[in-house]
Amino acid sequence: MGTVELLLIGLAVLALLGVIFEEVTHISKAKVTLFTGTLSWVILYLTAQNSQTAEAVNHHLHENIAEIATLWLFLVAAMTFVAYLNKKRLIESLMNKLLPSRMSERKLLLMTGLFSFFFSSLADNITATLVSIAMILPLGLSKDKVVKFTVLAVFAVNSGGVALITGDVTTLMIFLGGKTQIQDLLWLSLPALASVLLLTGLLSFGMSGQITLKRKPVSVSGVDILIACIFLLTIILTILGNVIFHIPPVLSFLCGLSVMFLVAHFLRHDNDEDPILDYVRRIEFDTLLFFLGILLLVGMLKQIQVLELLLKVYGNLPLYQANFVMGVLSSFIDNVPLTAALLKADIQMDPASWLSLTYAVGVGGSLLVIGSAAGIVAMSKVPGLTFGRYARFSLILLLAYSVGYLLVQLLGRWLFGG
Repeated sequence: MGTVELLLIGLAVLALLGVIFEEVTHISKAKVTLFTGTLSWVILYLTAQNSQTAEAVNHHLHENIAEIATLWLFLVAAMTFVAYLNKKRLIESLMNKLLPSRMSERKLLLMTGLFSFFFSSLADNITATLVSIAMILPLGLSKDKVVKFTVLAVFAVNSGGVALITGDVTTLMIFLGGKTQIQDLLWLSLPALASVLLLTGLLSFGMSGQITLKRKPVSVSGVDILIACIFLLTIILTILGNVIFHIPPVLSFLCGLSVMFLVAHFLRHDNDEDPILDYVRRIEFDTLLFFLGILLLVGMLKQIQVLELLLKVYGNLPLYQANFVMGVLSSFIDNVPLTAALLKADIQMDPASWLSLTYAVGVGGSLLVIGSAAGIVAMSKVPGLTFGRYARFSLILLLAYSVGYLLVQLLGRWLFGG
């Protein structure tokens, strides 16, 4: 490995340290990752030895930016919908109708975990996280308890999507690679749910209070309800369109967003006092810039073939141990390029091992807040949630992940024998 590669790896480590010690340095994680991410690609261009190398760097950068743009546009659409629902207090109104006026903190924690788990099976992880957090924040919980609820929501969201090809990108990649079958993947929901219930029990220690929901009168117009229905319909049609016609989710969500804008206009719900397009400005652009920096760094690591070094793990460990390690590594490295590298290497695994890898890379990112899109979105939306605060729960998250992984191993033996 040459000097340039070591320098680029050092930049990636520096970015990770910047995120970890954000509370100490008081430098926004978005600023750190954006700087290191863009600088790493500039270095790749400056150190290109010839025109062919420069062309290869240029090609991979364009691929990387295309992937980022797809994610950005999807986030813009999803976050705009949620911003509207929050401003119009639609989610608060729904909670007033569904939840009792008084309940225990433990029961609320359980309901949060179950909602996040099952909703992420229908919606994508980002949308499920945004909606789950929008339900948690108005409850009036202390900062420490809000962090607990958020940790559970992130883990549950990642666990809920792992059994469906529409719920997690890595699950879809492994399925399209011909490594698993849909009917086998569906069984993953059982160990995934068990791990969520275990984590709920672990987090419930010390929670003995009662929560009284403050029910404020919420006036919801018919147009607001219609737009909420458009949001729900957009999620459903996104799933169906992707499965049946292979329509990219970003295209479906942008189409749904445009329908929202047009409905508001034609029903005279778009005026100078509350312009519908202004809700685009209400989203957290810090989150988008953080995503940009992180994905540029991951793309750079893929370009210098550092991710391929991870494949050596399979030469030194048994399959079940190597897959477990890959899940843990996915909390440091984006699971999409990690899964892509594993598929490209064409590692020989039996169906049970591919099933365990699907669980590992789908849920393992929950161990750190930067390890999944759900965690990154949560960190940007929940006041006081930092890398350090989330890391305090890493041991019990690792325990829940490990138990779920063990159950997947037993499930694989039952399904495939051996």
